[in-house]
Amino acid sequence: MTVASMEFPPLRRSVLTTLQVNLGYRCNQSCSHCHVNAGPTRTEMMGQELLELIPDVLKIRGISCLDLTGGAPELHPGFRELVIHARAAGARVLDRCNLTILSEPGQESLAAFLAEQRVGVVASLPCYSAANVDKQRGNGVFERSLEGLRQLNALGYGRGDAMRSLDLVYNPQGPFLPPPQAGLEQDYKRELAALGICFDRLLTLANMPVQRFARQLELQGQLADYQQLLVEAHNPANVEAVMCRGLVSVDWQGHLFDCDFNQQLGLPPAGSGRHLRDLLNVEALAADQPIQTAPHCYGCTAGAGSSCGGALQSAA
Repeated sequence: MTVASMEFPPLRRSVLTTLQVNLGYRCNQSCSHCHVNAGPTRTEMMGQELLELIPDVLKIRGISCLDLTGGAPELHPGFRELVIHARAAGARVLDRCNLTILSEPGQESLAAFLAEQRVGVVASLPCYSAANVDKQRGNGVFERSLEGLRQLNALGYGRGDAMRSLDLVYNPQGPFLPPPQAGLEQDYKRELAALGICFDRLLTLANMPVQRFARQLELQGQLADYQQLLVEAHNPANVEAVMCRGLVSVDWQGHLFDCDFNQQLGLPPAGSGRHLRDLLNVEALAADQPIQTAPHCYGCTAGAGSSCGGALQSAA
């Protein structure tokens, strides 16, 4: 199969268990792989009316997990209040954290807040090497990331507490698939233990050929080759486990998408329900409704698979 002829297998929704909300694109970093083009100069931010809808949606739909992302979601002034209300609604909250935010001015109490609310942390650390991390994320980011990890460890994160989980995220630095997750996790644990740091799981994610990363590949003449790599590495066994079957993604304006990548490409859901307020109706995005797919979806099924929860299989 070639890029020109590829058509991703049809997908249908399962039961909705995760509400993934992008609170805005403002971030204290500008990473080369960022598929949302986040950065310090971005101003897009979710409004208060929409924030107040989220706990109601969690309760009415019986959604068990609120997954907060950005940008740096913690930079939204309503972040902490939203976490408190979501926890009160009985939802598990995940914070997709870049670690350096924990040492930003004005965020000195953030780590303690996350621990107090028992928020799971999914932390970006694309390598255990300072040179590789700083190349992708900027000078000094590795050391600041270690500082953030030490803060979290001191508060009980990364020590097997299911409610104070600390998972790290690895993504390749170029147009290739991540290595097997289990082996790389062992390497991470060994190298970081030598620095006095512990964590629970390593999640390996493939880079999606969208937005900033896609433009970089196009400038380098590698975009078509990478897309072809994803197609040729497609593993049909991963199709039923892709994250979009039990997740809905919400952008900062409240629009719904089947996943974060569809959000960035402006691909609305194929089924009923286009806005956060629509989720107050239990029929919106109900089980068995179709999911919008496109060629980039092969990034989730290539090799061992890729999702917001890491690889879909223990081995490729």
